[in-house]
Amino acid sequence: MSASLFRVAVRGPSSFLRANLVAARPQPMVARAALAAPSFTTSSRMRSEHQEETFEEFSARYEKEFDGVQDVFELQRNLNNAFAYDLVPSPSVLAAALRAARRVNDFPTAVRVFEGIKAKVENKGQYEQYLNELKPLREELGIELKEDLYPEESA
Repeated sequence: MSASLFRVAVRGPSSFLRANLVAARPQPMVARAALAAPSFTTSSRMRSEHQEETFEEFSARYEKEFDGVQDVFELQRNLNNAFAYDLVPSPSVLAAALRAARRVNDFPTAVRVFEGIKAKVENKGQYEQYLNELKPLREELGIELKEDLYPEESA
């Protein structure tokens, strides 16, 4: 018995008929792939134009994302996405991220949020403004800054 007949026999009768129909008439590779693999999508997500998002919409979207965080992976993924833009997230977004870090009990990521802010801002004055704005929340959640934890490295 040849290998191809053996494969068809193992698949069962419905596969055998479909295999014979497909093999009976030569088709391009794209068409064969379309027959073999069913499409699971019900709508198209492709758009021809990108819609601009305002800073307020961005902030509201990420506040909602961080409010729904249930594990460390989700927290870190949202932080990576938020910091990937050419802007510094608002203090309200960062507060939601810090609360999410506390909720999933991830102290290192909470400390890293401030490292991300420090890397994103243009100057030390802006970093200080973020620290002043978020100081009450930092104290409430018990989050230390890296420069407080390791003063010799930040000098």
